[in-house]
Amino acid sequence: MEPFIVSALKYRPQTFKDVVGQKAITDTLENAIAHHHLAQALLFCGPRGVGKTTCARILAKKINQQGNENQSADEDFSFNIFELDAASNNSVDDIRSLIDQVRIPPQVGKYKVYIIDEAHMLSQSAFNAFLKTLEEPPKHAIFILATTEKHKIIPTILSRCQIFDFRRITVNDAAEYLAYIAEQQGIEAESDALHIIAQKADGAMRDALSIFDRVVSFSGKHLTRKAVTENLNVLDYDTFFETTDLIVANDIPALLLLFNQTLALGFDGQHYISGLASHFRDLLVCQQPQTHVLLEVGEEAKAKYAAQAKSTDKNFLLSAIDLANDCDMHYRASKNQRLLVELTLMKLASLTFQAEKKKPDFLIPATHFRQNDYQKAPGFSIEETATAPIPEAIKNVETPKSEGTTAPPKNANTPSKPISLKTRAKGVSGLSISSLKTKKAHEEAKQEAVDDTNLPQEPFAEKDLRKHWNLYIEILEKKGQKILASNLHADIPRLGETFVIAITLPNNTMKKEVERAQGPLLKYLKEQLQNHSITLQVNVDEEAAKKFAFTPEEKYQKLIEKNPALEVLRKTFDLDF
Repeated sequence: MEPFIVSALKYRPQTFKDVVGQKAITDTLENAIAHHHLAQALLFCGPRGVGKTTCARILAKKINQQGNENQSADEDFSFNIFELDAASNNSVDDIRSLIDQVRIPPQVGKYKVYIIDEAHMLSQSAFNAFLKTLEEPPKHAIFILATTEKHKIIPTILSRCQIFDFRRITVNDAAEYLAYIAEQQGIEAESDALHIIAQKADGAMRDALSIFDRVVSFSGKHLTRKAVTENLNVLDYDTFFETTDLIVANDIPALLLLFNQTLALGFDGQHYISGLASHFRDLLVCQQPQTHVLLEVGEEAKAKYAAQAKSTDKNFLLSAIDLANDCDMHYRASKNQRLLVELTLMKLASLTFQAEKKKPDFLIPATHFRQNDYQKAPGFSIEETATAPIPEAIKNVETPKSEGTTAPPKNANTPSKPISLKTRAKGVSGLSISSLKTKKAHEEAKQEAVDDTNLPQEPFAEKDLRKHWNLYIEILEKKGQKILASNLHADIPRLGETFVIAITLPNNTMKKEVERAQGPLLKYLKEQLQNHSITLQVNVDEEAAKKFAFTPEEKYQKLIEKNPALEVLRKTFDLDF
């Protein structure tokens, strides 16, 4: 399907009364043209996008049509219309060029119309150069100055112009005109969707048409409120209705989660809080039937506002507007903007909370929400651990009794007491020796008890023992456990009675390292030798330590003992080691 594009030029008003929302101005212009009371210098001022330049072009066409009854209705007299963008042509030379053109009378029609857009951008010298021509213009010249900032026009220019103040087009008028366009193009559009577009346009019909084009090109010929909010990236009414319901219900946790979801969708915190302030304003407007006309929303949204306004108090809405407006003003200067909005939401939810003594900055205490039955998050919980029942294996363990005391009688129906937090084991650091011991003990405790009576106990030779011993050392070296492999390689294992494997190490440090890692070693040997009665005996021989040389000096002394001539060689040639 090809994208559907609506051309704004196609729906440009052809008469003054077709200009949406500017009926008072258009009636004045038509009366001035009909009675020849139109001044030769006009000033159109107002916000951007309200139709100032469009009205100037229509006016130029209407002026030349007067007195030219033989001309065709489609004749636009485009040769009699001259436009000057003062934003980019604001020098004295540009004004002088314009003055030179003014002297030439029109070839067709009665008037030449000069439209100067963004007239406030002219420099002071350009205004002074233009002033003389504006005071005494030729009879065939009409000047129309369009500006968005009337206060920047010098008073001498203002005093010589007929001023027309253009105001923003109302949301209802813009929505009605968009509905007319949708009907002409065969587009099904919801009323709330058109009102959102009109609100986003901020009183500019040109912007409303552009937004309408963009939304229709993405959504097709069925325009819904959801499609408009998604394409324009605006917060829907439902978000603020839900926020207000949670505020009235004093539900701070759910309110903060809703704000987090809004941020996750890509909306700014200031956009959220300013929209909430506008929502409170709309609810306040709905408090009285006389002010319902100030609510610029669709009929469906009006019903929702009226229903929610009944559940809110006027004093609450005034306080809520004050808090939201204060947050909006301080948002840009805040270092932690999210915290500022969250604190404001908590204050809003605490406005209607019933408390005995309420301070101005009162917040609902956290203990209030602990009484509610919230769903517990999965994971570790201190309360669950503290109140967990004692396992049966621990219950059956008999504790030693001191002399002179008797154990209380056991009752099978007596419920087990929860473990107190004071009696829990002291925690250990994850990077300490104690943690390694605790981890090892935990792993050993998890291993199931094995019945040794049915396991194989095949005899084996010492040669087979040393073979698998060396293979295990190679496995350790491949895993990078060089120290343990070196300790096991320090002595040759010997097979004793009842399948006891004995090794002798030079110091206690090596002994502790081997004993700490003997579990995997024995498991490997038992599986390879098919004998589950194997045990390991590690002995320490301090004299054997002398057999090992670790430092360069000790290695040199060992070499001297084997060959004393090395010492003579060192002294003769004055060598050092």
